[in-house]
Amino acid sequence: MLSIKNLSCLFFIFTLVACASMGSGTKAEKQHEILKMKDTVLTKLFAEKPDTRSQINSAPGYAVFSNANVNLIFMAAGTGYGVVKSRSTSKYTYMNMAEAGIGLGIGVKDYRIVMVFHTVDAMNNFVDTGWTFGGNADASAKAGDKGASIEGEAYYGDVTVYTFTESGLALQATVKGTKFWQDKELN
Repeated sequence: MLSIKNLSCLFFIFTLVACASMGSGTKAEKQHEILKMKDTVLTKLFAEKPDTRSQINSAPGYAVFSNANVNLIFMAAGTGYGVVKSRSTSKYTYMNMAEAGIGLGIGVKDYRIVMVFHTVDAMNNFVDTGWTFGGNADASAKAGDKGASIEGEAYYGDVTVYTFTESGLALQATVKGTKFWQDKELN
């Protein structure tokens, strides 16, 4: 039998999945929306960290993801979508992501991830096999241009990862796994 707590968790997870999904539309419309999100995110990243433009322009490839995350006391879950661009071929690979974790926290946030691949092997490995990593601690209280959040920059071998919050209110410290995979419908 499901308790009220479990039902609440399931409700928030399903709400999160619905918010982060691409929704309805044709393949071309969904691809267009993802590329529009990518352009918006990169414009913001370049404005906040101008040196990232040359870093991305000299890299073999990069990825941009949009993610929504819910943390309810001891559980965290999130889902999102994005695109990887190979700079040598100009090819886009559309991808999905999901995350789950445990830890202390509460909140909901909408955030973006930009990954810069410094080697072709790192990019190809990410596209072909996905990528899983974990660990997160952050604080954010942001709506539009109002509020603040703690932004991150991390290095994972041959990949630099930038994250920033679009909106949300969250205080959390979790251990979580994040999985990325190719979107069969959009590729």
